[in-house]
Amino acid sequence: MKFFAPLSRRRTSTRYTTQDYADWLAQSMGYGSFGFQGSEYPLGVNTTMPESKTEPIEANFAGFVSHGLKGNGVVWTCNAVRVEVFTQARFKWRKLNNGRPGDVFGTNALAPLEQPWPGGTTGQLLARMLTDVDMAGNFYGARTDEGIVRLRPDWVDILIEPLRSSIGQLGHRKVGYAYFEGGTRDRAPVILLPDEVAHFAPKPDPTATYRGMTWLTPVVRDVLGDTAYTRHKTRFVDNAATPNLAVTLAKEVSPEAFDAYVEKMDGAHKGPENAGKTLYLGGGADVTVVGADMRQLDFKVVQGAGETRVAAASGVGAVIAQFSEGMQGSSLNAGNYAASRRRFADVTMRHLWQEACGALAALVTAPRSAELWYMADDIPFLQEDAKDAADITQVQASTIANLVKEGFTAESATTAVMAQDMTLLKHTGLVSVQLQAPGTQAAPTTPAAAVPAGQEDDPDE
Repeated sequence: MKFFAPLSRRRTSTRYTTQDYADWLAQSMGYGSFGFQGSEYPLGVNTTMPESKTEPIEANFAGFVSHGLKGNGVVWTCNAVRVEVFTQARFKWRKLNNGRPGDVFGTNALAPLEQPWPGGTTGQLLARMLTDVDMAGNFYGARTDEGIVRLRPDWVDILIEPLRSSIGQLGHRKVGYAYFEGGTRDRAPVILLPDEVAHFAPKPDPTATYRGMTWLTPVVRDVLGDTAYTRHKTRFVDNAATPNLAVTLAKEVSPEAFDAYVEKMDGAHKGPENAGKTLYLGGGADVTVVGADMRQLDFKVVQGAGETRVAAASGVGAVIAQFSEGMQGSSLNAGNYAASRRRFADVTMRHLWQEACGALAALVTAPRSAELWYMADDIPFLQEDAKDAADITQVQASTIANLVKEGFTAESATTAVMAQDMTLLKHTGLVSVQLQAPGTQAAPTTPAAAVPAGQEDDPDE
């Protein structure tokens, strides 16, 4: 581990060569892989693809982008919904009071996230982050003098070394990242320390240390099936949008005449422009229908199930993605849509925003006793219906008023209610209701003794 020993300290001006990197890989874990519990795992982006007779999706970032994001409408829709909601977030600092969240505020230290590169916005940064995560499971961003630079995930290797203790090796520890411009490993990489890279990997790969996994991995078969059925529909239309036909000719027909007959029939009846034409056959020809028509094939049922599985894996759900199975039956009820929306927001999106804050924290310097956080109040997708929002505000206002009446300061009562942390309350020391200090109340006046009628004092005496 002599080669990467400097990575445990602040990086100097030392330039590492390709041979140095190759030697370190060979000594540490074998070139391009590392050992874990008796198995070898490759560095960089890699996934295991299932075998299929359809056109396969390459097991790399480019394959998922080409055949998934750009080649399949279901994957594109799921990614688009995730990105459109994810980019609504904005970042602030959140105070921590004894480990519990408090007020949010902003400083100039957030500028790298508000304008990540010249002309860039927070939303554009978040869009690139989530798209890389959806396609590769990982986003890598490095901060430079020009702003935050997105590193293509399949051009990055995570550098790790064995973690040794007095009782032996205990897994591995991350020592940095190696970035190869162009993706080729035959040139010297750019070495980056862990605190110089924002590594966003919300779904960890259980078989690879320090690496994320795309949600597409477990539903690759469904994506392949959807693509195959879409191609099948296209071919169905190309064949005149009619059932497949088997044409039998008399045995006396010569091969040359048979070939000429096939060519002429295909020219007159094959293709969508010839759909619905009357079929005329000469003597000795017999036609048999093979297969089924569009209704009998029922593409909607078959593809709808696959769409739902892909949408579920992405965390979006068929209702939010507006897929066929999500747009029928009870799924159209307002209550079901609201439940699906809240599940998507509370389970999927809040988890992604939280993980994004943890990753981007490496690129900014947080104030003391504060953490990077996202502004939930500014995200339209998280807003409740107008009635629900009014009810929540009314309950919060009532709670604050009751706390103030009980002697707590108005400022601490507001902070405690908004943070949902009653330990933030500060008491004034005054008695409730009148809010007067104990012992300061005036003694009650003793009423004059009643004088019997007719015995009042004479004013002239």
